[in-house]
Amino acid sequence: MPLVSTDWVEKNINNIKIIDCSWHMPNVKRDGHKEYLKEHIENAIFFDLEKNSYQKTDLPHMLTTLSDWEKIVSKMGILKDDKIVIYDNSDVLSACRCWFNFLYFGHNDKLVHVLNGGLRKWKFENKPTTNIIPKINPTKYTASKKKKLVKNIDQINENIKSEEFKVIDARSKERFEGKIKEPRKGLRSGSIPKSMCLPFRNLINTDNTFKKEDEILNIFKNILGEEITTNIIFSCGSGVTASVLALAYSLINNKYMPTIYDGSWSEYGKIKI
Repeated sequence: MPLVSTDWVEKNINNIKIIDCSWHMPNVKRDGHKEYLKEHIENAIFFDLEKNSYQKTDLPHMLTTLSDWEKIVSKMGILKDDKIVIYDNSDVLSACRCWFNFLYFGHNDKLVHVLNGGLRKWKFENKPTTNIIPKINPTKYTASKKKKLVKNIDQINENIKSEEFKVIDARSKERFEGKIKEPRKGLRSGSIPKSMCLPFRNLINTDNTFKKEDEILNIFKNILGEEITTNIIFSCGSGVTASVLALAYSLINNKYMPTIYDGSWSEYGKIKI
């Protein structure tokens, strides 16, 4: 299961690698790294979602190269057989994007987890935090790409005609329907033709935990019908909340390998129509 509880993490804290992947939308004017420096779970390593993405593009949060990923994870002191727990303190559940990155680059999916409820739930339960930065011993991490977990813009366009897979968008209904402006400059409003909308927040409780599996199943059935297929691609604004949907879907379909359109609306919304 990709999710682990706060109690489980507290009990196993000395046997896991913990990653803080707190990232915030620019409009909320919060800095995930500064917050980490003030307070984090013991031994947590900070993962900078902006810096650890592909830099030679104007698209946000795109997956980086294989060699750069190996350097990033090696500097974090992580080994291939490490059990990893990722958390965040973000309204967009950015830990899920880091989780997806590790899966894409070949870390055993049974060893990569997200802390259910994140730092919000951890603190609500009065579990300990610290401002001590852990000492990291670099490793030599080796990775491999699982290319099938990502769709590109050409595949998305081809699918509009072939309808080989279903595309579900994690953005709000207002953004999906083009009723409000996009938060990023230079993007038109609207959505990918023939895609469906499931705002990621519909799957999340007020304490930032995921809803129960039967609730998640019913929500997806309302969109997909009774058939819970593996042929689903998730999209959003920049690949972050698409990963939230991908994790949620993997909770109700153990045959599903999380798959996203990496460019998401940040790329597709640039197309002139």
